[in-house]
Amino acid sequence: MNTAELLIQCLENEGVRYIFGLPGEENLHVLEAIKKSSIQFITTRHEQGAAFMADVYGRLTGKSGVCLSTLGPGATNLMTGVADANLDGAPLVAITGQVGTDRMHIEAHQYLDLVAMFAPVTKWNTQIVRPSNTPEIVRRAFKTAQSEKPGAVHIDLPENIAAMPAVGKPLNNRALQKTYAAFQSIAAAAAAISEANNPLILVGNGAIRANASDILTKFATELNIPVVNTFMGKGVIPYTHPLALWTMGLQQRDYINCGFDNTDLVIAIGYDLIEYSPKNWNPSANIPIIHINAMSAEIDSSYVPIVEVVGDISDSLEEILGRSQRVGKPEPYALQLRAEIRADYEEYANDSGFPIKPQKLIYDLRQVMGPEDIVISDVGAHKMWIARHYHCDRPNTCLISNGFAAMGIAIPGAVAAKVVHPNRKVVAATGDGGFMMNCQELETALRVGTPFVTLIFNDGGYGLIEWKQQNQFGSSSYVHFGNPDFVKLAESMGLKGYRVESATDFIPILKTALAQDVPAVIDCPVDYRENSRFTQKSGDLNCKL
Repeated sequence: MNTAELLIQCLENEGVRYIFGLPGEENLHVLEAIKKSSIQFITTRHEQGAAFMADVYGRLTGKSGVCLSTLGPGATNLMTGVADANLDGAPLVAITGQVGTDRMHIEAHQYLDLVAMFAPVTKWNTQIVRPSNTPEIVRRAFKTAQSEKPGAVHIDLPENIAAMPAVGKPLNNRALQKTYAAFQSIAAAAAAISEANNPLILVGNGAIRANASDILTKFATELNIPVVNTFMGKGVIPYTHPLALWTMGLQQRDYINCGFDNTDLVIAIGYDLIEYSPKNWNPSANIPIIHINAMSAEIDSSYVPIVEVVGDISDSLEEILGRSQRVGKPEPYALQLRAEIRADYEEYANDSGFPIKPQKLIYDLRQVMGPEDIVISDVGAHKMWIARHYHCDRPNTCLISNGFAAMGIAIPGAVAAKVVHPNRKVVAATGDGGFMMNCQELETALRVGTPFVTLIFNDGGYGLIEWKQQNQFGSSSYVHFGNPDFVKLAESMGLKGYRVESATDFIPILKTALAQDVPAVIDCPVDYRENSRFTQKSGDLNCKL
């Protein structure tokens, strides 16, 4: 047995079923070992796509997605997806090939110090230099990647070490033990919640990672406290629930900001500051905050909790609920906002304008997708509209990259989503800019049998940047480009291609596309004049008590 074979045995022991990546000269021994294993290797068309697939796999399963590249340019291509997983809290293990240790002291072909390079974008990374250390390194990698807050780790394997004889066996991978919050903090949180008149729950992705959706819904319902989620906290409470005030996180003011203006207590549950800076909802640092999470609060002048409840989120909520008393309390002010938020959402239900307004497009997308179906959003102007208007019944049914916010994630992410949930409908929602960054992975999707729909919000430019330029300077520059014929491009790859030519076209086209047994692409012109209209509307927003 060589080191590469021991490495793959250790990955099998960790429950790895898939590795996403590209073959290369320096990972040949690893590929040969995978061939003899139970692991399926999914060959991608770009290392960035492989990393994004592992990223989304980790976010959907809670288990580390694994990606593989060769050295040099293969490893640098991998980095964007690795960084995205690290900032978004998705467990990921990246493995890179490397020159032999006998060539590292000279200027060798394609050699880079990958351990140094990956250090800023991982929780931990190392190089295997002794074959016998492989089981310890793999076990530490997976334990680190999956511990709160989850993230990315990196293992570098020189080609001569990969080929060396190895003696060893995988280490026991016992499940991580839960930790529980201190009684004093639970009691203090319950007292503060019982006394508040206008409390508001702010929930983030940590609550989804903790599988706390059911207890959080019970907690909010029994205490009659409205719930706001971040972009990455969608679905933690069903969007149809009377206490659900949907999503916050836009840079402009929105209806929900009125709730934060008038709250006397924010209960932050599984909330990570990277999801939406507290300076945007607590600029004066005067809102009392209860922090309920698996980890202590980060230091931020606008986020200084009066109580920190650190431990298993579900257990903490159960314990706080049993000690809180809100009978006779007035209806929280924030609930008055629900009717306005709902009316704004429904306003576009029957809009017939063309190109289609983003609000209408997303409204119709919601009507077609089932409660368990998945939307993967790319990054761009459409992401802002999906965040605001695509609402969820279940956790992890709308995935938005919002820590690193990397363009190009939607199509590779949809491949991973379909691998994890082959019986669910999956839509990759992307702008034309993001589409062209990783559209090559549609060939991967076709080859591995993961049919999903790619919905292109087509505006012929980088719409989000243009929106920001218009807001700041009153004009835009360098943001427009040309596009290929997306329908013909899809068809040339053996996919199905569709073009939307009226507002009434979209729903029947989407239903047809979702029924295909191959990936499908829908080209839909979008009216981004709504961007500036929303900016004007948010500027005129007046909070009334």
